[in-house]
Amino acid sequence: MPAVSKGDGMRGLAVFISDIRNCKSKEAEIKRINKELANIRSKFKGDKALDGYSKKKYVCKLLFIFLLGHDIDFGHMEAVNLLSSNKYTEKQIGYLFISVLVNSNSDLISLINNALKNDLSSRNPTFMNLALHCIANVGSREMAEAFAAEVPRILVAGDTMDSVKQSAALCLLRLNRTSPDLVLMGEWTARVVHLLNDQHLGVVTAATSLITTLAQKSPEDFKTSVSLAVARLSRIVSSASTDLQDYTYYFVAAPWLSVKLLRLLQCYPPPEDGAIRGRLTECLETILNKAQEPPKSKKVQHSNAKNAVLFEAISLIIHHDRSVPLPVAAATEDQCIQEMQFVCVELDCPGDNGTNVCLSRYSEPTLLVRACNQLGQFLQHRETNLRYLALESMCTLASSEFSHEAVKTHIETVINALKSERDVSVRQRAVDLLYAMCDRSNAKQIVAEMLSYLETADYSIREEIVLKVAILAEKYAVDYTWYVDTILNLIRFAGDYVSDEVWYRVIQIVINRDEVQGYAAKTVFEALQAPACHENLVKVGGYILGEFGNLIAGDSRSSPLIQFDLLHSKFHLCSVPTRALLLSAYIKFINLFPEVKGTIQEVLRSDSQLRNADVELQQRAVEYLRLSCIASTDILATVLEEMPPFPERESSILAKLKRKKGPGNLHPDLDENRKERSANGGTADHSSTTSNAKVAASPTPSTDLLGLGSTITTQNSAPPASKGTSLLVDVFSENIAAFPVETPVAVGPVADENFSRFVCKNNGVLYENQLLQIGLKSEFRQNLGRMYVFFGNKTSTQFMNFAASVVCQDTLQAQLNVHAKPADPTVDGGAQLQQILNIECVSDFVDAPVLNIQFRYGGTLQSIAVKLPITLNKFFQPTEMTSQDFFQRWKQLGAPQQEVQKIFKAKHSMDTEVTKAKIMGFGAALLDGVDPNPSNFVGAGVIHTKTTQVGCLLRLEPNTQAQMYRLTLRTSRDTVSQRLCDLLSEQF
Repeated sequence: MPAVSKGDGMRGLAVFISDIRNCKSKEAEIKRINKELANIRSKFKGDKALDGYSKKKYVCKLLFIFLLGHDIDFGHMEAVNLLSSNKYTEKQIGYLFISVLVNSNSDLISLINNALKNDLSSRNPTFMNLALHCIANVGSREMAEAFAAEVPRILVAGDTMDSVKQSAALCLLRLNRTSPDLVLMGEWTARVVHLLNDQHLGVVTAATSLITTLAQKSPEDFKTSVSLAVARLSRIVSSASTDLQDYTYYFVAAPWLSVKLLRLLQCYPPPEDGAIRGRLTECLETILNKAQEPPKSKKVQHSNAKNAVLFEAISLIIHHDRSVPLPVAAATEDQCIQEMQFVCVELDCPGDNGTNVCLSRYSEPTLLVRACNQLGQFLQHRETNLRYLALESMCTLASSEFSHEAVKTHIETVINALKSERDVSVRQRAVDLLYAMCDRSNAKQIVAEMLSYLETADYSIREEIVLKVAILAEKYAVDYTWYVDTILNLIRFAGDYVSDEVWYRVIQIVINRDEVQGYAAKTVFEALQAPACHENLVKVGGYILGEFGNLIAGDSRSSPLIQFDLLHSKFHLCSVPTRALLLSAYIKFINLFPEVKGTIQEVLRSDSQLRNADVELQQRAVEYLRLSCIASTDILATVLEEMPPFPERESSILAKLKRKKGPGNLHPDLDENRKERSANGGTADHSSTTSNAKVAASPTPSTDLLGLGSTITTQNSAPPASKGTSLLVDVFSENIAAFPVETPVAVGPVADENFSRFVCKNNGVLYENQLLQIGLKSEFRQNLGRMYVFFGNKTSTQFMNFAASVVCQDTLQAQLNVHAKPADPTVDGGAQLQQILNIECVSDFVDAPVLNIQFRYGGTLQSIAVKLPITLNKFFQPTEMTSQDFFQRWKQLGAPQQEVQKIFKAKHSMDTEVTKAKIMGFGAALLDGVDPNPSNFVGAGVIHTKTTQVGCLLRLEPNTQAQMYRLTLRTSRDTVSQRLCDLLSEQF
């Protein structure tokens, strides 16, 4: 880099920065900045012969002002003019200004591209680096179109300097990430791969990052990189720290390059060439050996660098174990020997009649066990991050048949971590590891420890622990009485976190297994006698006693009348769905125990039932009472017969855990079928509406008969709504059951049921019906936004001719630009399709665009229209203000047309924290200590559009006694005030 001369000190810039720092208030700072902006503007307009030094100085000042948070709307052309200067410092400032302030859609891009082309062809390495850095920083599609072919040529040219090669590789990586369809390597591929042999390790490091990204997209094209990566890794690992002095970090040779090479190798299965594979194995063994050596420095940087390489090596070992099916898993010993002999023939390794076979290809078991032992040493390390990473990696190792037993040896340490760790994220990983290492030999111990921990577990992970305990208890239950006891203990310890899927599943298992029905009835009867029972326990007890109460009725301590009195004593403390279930249990009792018929009829005949405000309870009471009066004993026994066994299917609990954690984190024995099956839902209608099939139904849309979402359907019939479970792995943090499920799939009005939910949040499920689930993830910055729309096919049949388009009606076309990238025309069954929407706010608007979806399902054209939650507040940028600034601005916006006020009744509970979260989610900065009344909420922000910026102030005054709010908004535009007031008031 050229030296900076004395004339380049820019004393004026230094004085300006000093003045800004000496300002005593925000007003003084703004005044000084406005004065400087006026001076710079006059210089640019008045002095046509401004020299390069002055332009550079003034452009620097503009850049500094922008970094302080002020908008800069001039000076761009002067910065472009600096690009043509032959002085490094002037050209550098020009490129810096452009990289920071020029929008990728700017009209100046064509002029900038011309300057970039000149610098790239100048062969001046300093100027080439500046140009490449600018392309990488801006990364616009127009730049990618202009230079996607030029940058690879510079990268592989023989006369390109090493520093330029580094910049070219990283620039190409940036262009590939922003416009992957434009970066076509083609003839350059082999020469780019050959950069792994470059003598300059900086070039190798940059090239490895590029090749790794390209290999993930086109693995076959870059397959030759494996041998070069292994060779380079071998040289680094076997070298002494003195051999690579410029790239040695705290006695660790080239740790960043080593990590990148190991990640590149994870893009491919183990090398088929025996020599390369053996060399890679030696590298991995050397890394594991170095981890055992005494540290060469006590500084944390040394251990961090060494451990980074170690963990990446362990990830590669795990990757290889998953990539190649080893012959040890073959069905018979003879098959194993035959496969291993075949390997010996491939590698020209002599065997001894099939007994002394070559094991060079199967060295992973040893590496896996060694990796597990190394991680075990980190479980008690003083560094929290190391303990976390060790637990996370051991979760993966537990899924390998070779390292599973080695992982199990650390069970006591993991249990101790579960009890004593201070960091909740580490405790979470300990739970995951216990779940992963569980098998029949230790299931009861692990389940007991999880149950014990559940009583004091963090609220954030209780539901997941409940799911895992329920799955393990079912999976490894030799005696199903233990399973029943475990589930009941779950309800006792964490009843609020026991989801419907858990108690649905215990009902399924009890009904399907005759040997446990009597024990289950006896156990729940005893559990219900506790003074305080969780409602989920009442549900389980009502269902089981309604079906199998006769199995314990012979004992005078659990006679029919005592059973009924026990259940009915809980009736008035339960919610409506549970009461409905208990009413169904009562009518079952009439069939099982005729002697209590009169008592139950009196209950059903009471005003509290026949005149109940809830239509479901009233209808059940009327129907059950009438049925008990007019039906003969035979008819009653037929209608209310015992529930038949449920068909075997994947556990609905396991399906829920998959949605929470993803299939990759589940125990391999439980994850036998990674693809969600349509058989996950639905059973035949084995009984009439008066059976306990109706018991599990609920008015809420998230409830489903024993958690079985959908029936198995033919291709020509639409499946019923999947309510309790989803065939898709949900990518969002929200629980999809919180959203109502649409039943019809037909052309109709625009769906906007969930529109208001997205006013204060950006992620979630927007729409769901029997066939399709639509989810959103979006982000907004100033007047621009990007929305990722996920279309999930909930059926097992492929969607054909799939098309999704966005329509802006009437005046909205001029106010909002929405560009939808084309989506694939087919969506496979159980799969998700992503579409990207790019959004630009031109001016303030009221209406919202509509997403139109069309596809063919089973030969029928389906059409859906959904209102997209693109609202004006999405372009709200928060602004921090002092109390003085706020009220000064509040008075300035005091004109009648600038203020909108609304007094409204609270629709939800008036929780302070929820209100704060909604105001911040709305986009405004929540200002503390501004309002004299501490119970009021004050916010400020700026609405950014392409044409203008609108400052916004809001004040929300809650009245908890009257359950009322008063919302006041003041902005410089009356239409903005009204729209924001309408949107925000709907949230409370």
